[in-house]
Amino acid sequence: MSAPQHTTSYYAASANDKALRPALKEHIEADICVIGAGYTGMSTALHLAEIGFKVVVLEGTRIGFGASGRNGGQIVHSYSRDIDFIERHYGKETGKAMGQMAFEGGKIIRRFVDQYKIQCDLKDGGIFAACNSKQMKELEGKKALWESHGHNNLELLSASETQTYIGTDRYEGALLDKSGGHFHPLNLVLGEAAAFESLGGTIYEDSPVIRVDEGPKPHVHTQTGSVSADYVVVAGNAYLNGLIPKLQSKAMPCGTQVITTEPLSEAQQKALLPHDQCVEDCNYLLDYFRLSGDGRLIYGGGVTYGAREPSKIESLIVPKMLKTFPELQGVKIDYAWTGNFLLTLMRLPQFGRIGSNIYYAQGYSGHGVTCSHLAGKVLSDAIQGQAERYDVFAGLPQYPFPGGTTFRIPYTAMGAWYYNLRDKLGI
Repeated sequence: MSAPQHTTSYYAASANDKALRPALKEHIEADICVIGAGYTGMSTALHLAEIGFKVVVLEGTRIGFGASGRNGGQIVHSYSRDIDFIERHYGKETGKAMGQMAFEGGKIIRRFVDQYKIQCDLKDGGIFAACNSKQMKELEGKKALWESHGHNNLELLSASETQTYIGTDRYEGALLDKSGGHFHPLNLVLGEAAAFESLGGTIYEDSPVIRVDEGPKPHVHTQTGSVSADYVVVAGNAYLNGLIPKLQSKAMPCGTQVITTEPLSEAQQKALLPHDQCVEDCNYLLDYFRLSGDGRLIYGGGVTYGAREPSKIESLIVPKMLKTFPELQGVKIDYAWTGNFLLTLMRLPQFGRIGSNIYYAQGYSGHGVTCSHLAGKVLSDAIQGQAERYDVFAGLPQYPFPGGTTFRIPYTAMGAWYYNLRDKLGI
């Protein structure tokens, strides 16, 4: 049976590197074995390769097959729960430590792109758009919060100022983050893979891991080969497929949907997003959009719980797009796809160890582009014995969803319905 290919996305169609890596078909040894070739896995592998470790990456399908190659392609800082939430629930010391790391992931992305000349259409500037006065007040708080943790380059925009950045009267204001940005997400991870290989790293595709034997020197098995290593990093996130049940019981795969229009004229692009910056709104079930490198509108939103595939993605997303940009009525949709991210109960990432030498990072809860790159850095530091920052994450409680696997989907969907209703009512 042939291995799964990339989803039928705009990103896959416009990928810079369509070369296939071989499957693992022998027993090999390495310093570190990384399971999963998405952002977490490739950031970890590249950081470790840069300091001379022998690293092997095992990918069950294709590099960037999961959320790393399907997401909205936006540099959005901090976490799915912001620093003030962390301070309230886990104490000022934990909040301060996570605040010091909250803006590092975007810098790591930019370093990789610059240092390794990764062609991924990286552009500067991101906007948080407020749909009502309550959200605008929250953006004022976000600006103050982030500035208190040393993150500047932020500007509040009035409703009229927002319309000079976004060609719609839908928003009551916005927060411009000049250090945000957007890019082609699959080409980023493919570029990171090429950088890793240039440093002597090895990636095997079509090599799903079927078992991990714990011990002083863990043994990682695929159907046709194995790796023995001093350390293992589990970076499969929403695509672990039952490999380590104790990890998957603490999080739930969820899907988000994305569409891409046909290429738009230069006049259309200027009318929609005059400064070519990415946007996400402030709703619980948020919309996000931007222009691609070749002038298409990429528009995403919505959540399906339990990672089920919606039957008609366009019917879910096109009405959202037209609510924002009604002038796009009748525009051709060239691509539509869905992808899974991993949701945790507290909407905070889960880092930890299994034994002393198997590390994991997962559950970015829809906020993984920057945090996964940060995870790679703190994972590599922990493996080198500098685990202070990793242990800040690992010290956060990791709760199972109420109701177990049977009821977690309806419970979570009911909660989302409640918050979506609050967004619509502006309360």
